Amino acid sequence: MEVKINKEIRAYTESMFFGLSMRQFIFSILAVVVAVGLYFLLKPYVGTETVSWMCILGAAPFAALGFITYHGMNAEQFVWAWIRSEILEPKRLSCVPANYYYEALKGVITAHEKEMAAKPGKRQRENNSAHRRRKEAKRHA
Repeated sequence: MEVKINKEIRAYTESMFFGLSMRQFIFSILAVVVAVGLYFLLKPYVGTETVSWMCILGAAPFAALGFITYHGMNAEQFVWAWIRSEILEPKRLSCVPANYYYEALKGVITAHEKEMAAKPGKRQRENNSAHRRRKEAKRHA
């Protein structure tokens, strides 16, 4: 005799009707009622194919409410959590990068930059000496 045990105990659902939980069964019945109601309501006005698509689109949200879970929340809990987080209690998140290394060494960096600006760099000295040599060569030529 073998007994099936779910790996995650919270994933267990008790089957009530036709292998569905009570929640799934109620929402399935509700989806069927909406589809049948839409069929008889819209059949005199539009064709059969259009009515069938409208029945599917009308019943799909009710069927989904019974079966969808997201992060352990059923559909109503998820919708309420989304409304709370996006509409009722929105948080403005701003990304302000902080370079702690630069902040710690800011004084040293500015002092070094001032020092480098005060004396000409190696390349500037080379250019100046090369420029002087060219001027002297033109004078002697």
